[in-house]
Amino acid sequence: MNKKRIILAVTGASGTPYAATLAAELGRQDDIELHLVISAAARRVMALETDDAPDALEALAHAVHDPGDIGAPPASGSWRHQGMIICPCSMATLAAVATGVGDSLIHRAADVTLKERGRLVLVTRETPLSAIHLTNMLAADRAGAVIMPASPGFYHQPETIGDLTAHLAGRVLDQLDIPHTLHARWGE
Repeated sequence: MNKKRIILAVTGASGTPYAATLAAELGRQDDIELHLVISAAARRVMALETDDAPDALEALAHAVHDPGDIGAPPASGSWRHQGMIICPCSMATLAAVATGVGDSLIHRAADVTLKERGRLVLVTRETPLSAIHLTNMLAADRAGAVIMPASPGFYHQPETIGDLTAHLAGRVLDQLDIPHTLHARWGE
């Protein structure tokens, strides 16, 4: 059976619980080959926001890539995958993606995903947004990325933070056509 290769990159914006929920869901699916890249800034933020250590996320992945290794497989267009998620996506990472700066594996893999017309989902997490952020979002969108701000909804009546992260993670997986049971669908 061919597994879907999915890249999950975690950057230094607030919102690492979203990444943990995504990694848990992707890591448990038999038909997914999860490739994980965690930036140094994300490791620092994760220590502040969750009880999860980067090791816990790494244990869910089939492969963990060093963010400084721009020679890793996800940096090449000949290495096929079915989508990349950057969650959370810092504004610095958004800027690199929007302008094609490839000075880390995360930036390079995102650039390659776009040039190969692959699916790239950016779960941005910042507020308020400056004109620079909005311009970068528009540029990334025009290049083919899906911009999904981490703006949880409440129509599903969440009772816990886990309910909020699961709902957003489910919406992200919908963008890559990955089945899940993380949230109820409208009207179901």
